[in-house]
Amino acid sequence: MSRVLVTGATGFVGRALCGELLRHGHAVCAALRRVEDSTRMALDEVETVAVGEVNAATDWRKALAGCEAAVHLAARVHVMREEATDPLAEFRVVNAFGVENLARQAAATGVRRFVFVSSIKVNGERTPSNAAFTEADPHCPQDPYGVSKSEAELALHRVARETGMEIVIVRPPLIYGPGVKGNFLTMLKALRRGIPMPFGAVSNRRSLVYLENLADALVLCTTHPAAAGETYLVSDGEDISTPELLRKLCEPLDVPVWLLPVPASILRVGGTILGKSEAFERLLGSLIVDSSKIRRELGWTPPFTLTDGLRNTVEWFKSNNV
Repeated sequence: MSRVLVTGATGFVGRALCGELLRHGHAVCAALRRVEDSTRMALDEVETVAVGEVNAATDWRKALAGCEAAVHLAARVHVMREEATDPLAEFRVVNAFGVENLARQAAATGVRRFVFVSSIKVNGERTPSNAAFTEADPHCPQDPYGVSKSEAELALHRVARETGMEIVIVRPPLIYGPGVKGNFLTMLKALRRGIPMPFGAVSNRRSLVYLENLADALVLCTTHPAAAGETYLVSDGEDISTPELLRKLCEPLDVPVWLLPVPASILRVGGTILGKSEAFERLLGSLIVDSSKIRRELGWTPPFTLTDGLRNTVEWFKSNNV
């Protein structure tokens, strides 16, 4: 088994991935911003190296030493209250320039394979309810975060052509699971409190990916010979509407479902007034991904069903009294 560098190792996906790599017998080196961040790893078997902030000048040599593969998760993610005067420039520092810098240093130190966790936002923000994004679709990012991820992918392909290092790109949709934050956690809290949800009339389809399913797919992308040079969209493979999602969450929460049939047009107006148009659109619009390529080419099957993943997420939520 190989030694694998994981960036963003203390994050939501990073901790799960480190655990999965260890279970598969790999040695793991976790790149952290600060030495004190090592207390958040909770995995004694993981070696930790502090590298500072991720940008075009980060020195990765110590973290990369002896690694045969790298999985890059660290990123500047969606900022709820953006204060930067030029958000795209800020996203590029970490998500584009920082990625290319790491990839070039990885190639120079002999890393064989570089797995980059991108985002479905590279494809776009929404799909028709009867269609799905595929890996063959052109890039169509709609916000600074998506643009920066798209630019990172293009930079990685340049590095691969120039150095011969194997690049694998993975684009997940919404990730959920134990430890989830953001809008998904807010939704769980609202359901627990019995707040009526105005989404009973919504007819959409959304693809999700359970945290442990994503970690499993990333380990496979790190090792499978056929993954070299490929891009994969990864999901649970069971698309779901917003009302169906709320019902599936309420069952293990053991609370009643209160769904009000408010027209989507009115909800969109409400989202605009509240300054939450993006959050509302995720609940109202469709975003479907076709994950058949990774299943076909790598023989990947998600170890957990959507129902399993949602139940596990709710159990974590209840047991930790979040």
